Amino acid sequence: MTATGASEGVGARGAPVSGPWWWARRRSAVLDVVLAAASAVECAFEGARFASGAQLPELVGVLLGLLAGPVLLVRRRWPVVVVLVSIAVIPAEMGGLLSTVGLYTLAASDVPRRITGLLAGMTVAGTLVTTFLSLRQDVLAQEDFQPPMWLLPAMSLALGLVLTAPPVLWGLYVGARRRLVESLRERADGLERELSLLADRAEERAEWARNEERTRIAREMHDVVAHRVSLMVVHAAALQAVALKDPEKASKNAGLVGDMGRQALTELREMLGVLRTADGAAVRGAAASGAPERLAAVASRAGAQATVQTRSPEASVAAESAGDGGPECAAPVSAPAAAEADSEGPYLAELGDLVGQSRAAGMVVELTVDGAAEGEPAAAAGQRYAPPVERTVYRVVQEALTNVHKHAPGARARVRLAHREGELAVQVENGPCEGGAADAGLPSGGNGLVGMRERVTALGGVFVSGPTEAGGFRVSAVLPAASAVS
Repeated sequence: MTATGASEGVGARGAPVSGPWWWARRRSAVLDVVLAAASAVECAFEGARFASGAQLPELVGVLLGLLAGPVLLVRRRWPVVVVLVSIAVIPAEMGGLLSTVGLYTLAASDVPRRITGLLAGMTVAGTLVTTFLSLRQDVLAQEDFQPPMWLLPAMSLALGLVLTAPPVLWGLYVGARRRLVESLRERADGLERELSLLADRAEERAEWARNEERTRIAREMHDVVAHRVSLMVVHAAALQAVALKDPEKASKNAGLVGDMGRQALTELREMLGVLRTADGAAVRGAAASGAPERLAAVASRAGAQATVQTRSPEASVAAESAGDGGPECAAPVSAPAAAEADSEGPYLAELGDLVGQSRAAGMVVELTVDGAAEGEPAAAAGQRYAPPVERTVYRVVQEALTNVHKHAPGARARVRLAHREGELAVQVENGPCEGGAADAGLPSGGNGLVGMRERVTALGGVFVSGPTEAGGFRVSAVLPAASAVS
């Protein structure tokens, strides 16, 4: 709507134009046509009467009425023009319907209020003057009627206000109500779009969180189980090779395979127990985002127990007895233990045991530590770094040694751990596979290197892996030690 009242591409109610010309709907066009026809008939009749009183040909009055009345057709497009035409024909005492409908449309439109007030005032003034002159002429024609001087102006003013105020006030009310409804509708549409956007974002975040948790849990299960199973396969291959030549060594390898199997079963049972606990908490509305960390803690405790079992035949027998008890005999994961998952996990002090397991499987592994404090053992004494840092280093070494068992049987491996200022570095490098070594036939899912990289980068570290010039393979990781503890 322009300052002159011209609507630009919208209907009377602000809706997009879909009807003929400037009408939003066909029924609006029909209504305006009916009003224009009625106004034309009224103006033609009143124009003929005015022409007769002014001693003009009646045809002139009829033509004037027929020109002024149909202006109501453009009231939705140019309401100001309609009101100006109605003001122009007031002296001819015609256009009552034209003036009433025009003022209503003008007040209900988006024309500035100062223009609406000005045109309404002009209509009142024109009606006042015309009515006063008409009443004065009638009074003068009656010599026996002498009204007070204030009566004629008062009656003229009252008639002007009665003919002008109701359509203007009603139009203002309808326009205000229409704008309020439109604003509420726009606000509701905006809120609906915002809620839809928030719901989409929440769904995306939930899906991302589910995928992240699924990936983390899969990575933990891969790390804690793949190493055990790989060692079992290596020992089984060695057992098959020496079963007839060296029965004593075959018996020893069989015992190691059994120990490794029981260890893997124990870890699986405890991890499944943690997952059930996490699922139950999720059903009750509790957050289960700590499940991977608790899985790592469970794997750490099972690994520590497995190490003791490997070094102690009596403990192996006890473990076998416990393993035969079925899943019911697995120690449940207590709530305090789950709450302390961040403080538990594989530590650097357990690297020696991890390397010892690979040596027991026939691999030649060298472990060196640079920068260790005086009096500390080779791996490290106690917990010097934050649990996530030590756990990540342990998992990198574990997965790297597992890959050596899988892809380079018989190769020599070297594990280097460096304590530097502000960072902790680890490197696992193996030489080329010896031609005489039997391939254990271990399958590879391609997730080991990916999991190591995810672990290291999640802590802000750097991970590099690739083949060496000698035909081996090297895995290196550097982790920030800013979270080191005393």
